[in-house]
Amino acid sequence: MTNHTNPIKIAISGAAGNIGYALLPLLTSGYIFQDQPVELRLLEIPQAIKSLSGTRMELLDCAFPCLTDVICTTDPLIAFKNANVIILVGGFPRKKGMQRKDLIQANTSIFTSMGRAIGEVASSNVKVVVVANPANTNCLVALNEALSSSSRIPAKNFCALSYLDHQRAKGQIAQRLGVSPNRVKNVTIWGNHSETQYPDALTDGYCVNDNGEEIPLRSLLANDLDWVTNDFISIVQKRGKTVMEARGNSSALSAAMATAECLKTWLVTGTNEGETVSMAVYNDMGYYGVKKGIVFSFPCECRNGEWFVQEGLELSEFAQQKLEVTESELLEEREAAQELAKMSRDRSMSTASSSPSLTTSESESEISESEMSLSASDSIQPYLTSKM
Repeated sequence: MTNHTNPIKIAISGAAGNIGYALLPLLTSGYIFQDQPVELRLLEIPQAIKSLSGTRMELLDCAFPCLTDVICTTDPLIAFKNANVIILVGGFPRKKGMQRKDLIQANTSIFTSMGRAIGEVASSNVKVVVVANPANTNCLVALNEALSSSSRIPAKNFCALSYLDHQRAKGQIAQRLGVSPNRVKNVTIWGNHSETQYPDALTDGYCVNDNGEEIPLRSLLANDLDWVTNDFISIVQKRGKTVMEARGNSSALSAAMATAECLKTWLVTGTNEGETVSMAVYNDMGYYGVKKGIVFSFPCECRNGEWFVQEGLELSEFAQQKLEVTESELLEEREAAQELAKMSRDRSMSTASSSPSLTTSESESEISESEMSLSASDSIQPYLTSKM
């Protein structure tokens, strides 16, 4: 993707929210794409454009040497036009009293529209990261819609952000062992970005000691198996909710940093030999016996701007049971999204005034596990579907 003449065109939906605000400096400072010029396309609802214009001023005031332009728009067709990277942060949050099925259906309209716009106007080599929850199924909806409207963009160019869970897991193991997180390698998040995910430190995880030796975590934690198979898993699964309860708002800084690290590893640096990271990707091969056709987090290697699921790991019976639980949830989510996605494709988008909108309000006190979605007031009207 490196081209020092033409800027990388990066589009971000929900750009005025907390995550977007934390992510923008990482995109424009050279942290991710080094000295590659960057053009930003910031997508928002009309009610947030004024706030977004202030963010644009701040970006210009930072005088980032890599930043060539900042475009603010309410139209995904403008934001995604020839985009090389698209980060879908905006979504409809889970509110008090909502079932997960309701959340999926609310977001399906949004991500059907996003996927359609991506398929119509984005670069054929665009890479898409879905941050908004339920991230795996939102990603599945978007990629299916993009593929149905255009055969230019492969499913392999989409991923959902399980990298945040990956970093959370590394942090917990590092604290337990009293080492730097950089020494903890190949911890894996399997499955869904939800409380059914399986944070796995034992299958392939290791720690690099002072002599550069790779010590398996199953050896280092041999006397701590109760913690690593119970408390550790629960802590990572519920970390987003715990953060929200503590700070009164959702994870933003960590979500932005995980998005940046995911993009950097996937598209720029790749993984070091023998190392993996967790990415929620489209399972078209039935990896590890998981049913095809869902977006599932696996251990992945990254090379030359592509991801590759690491195959051949031996899973314990405990691990296989955990994979089945999270697989079952993702299959249920897919079923819940499919009917509404079909209805959304069939109806005229200009009449969808009652559909939920992509949202960016900072009031998230009623959200539970939807820690990366941005919430809305009831007065915000949809624009994503009506624009299409």
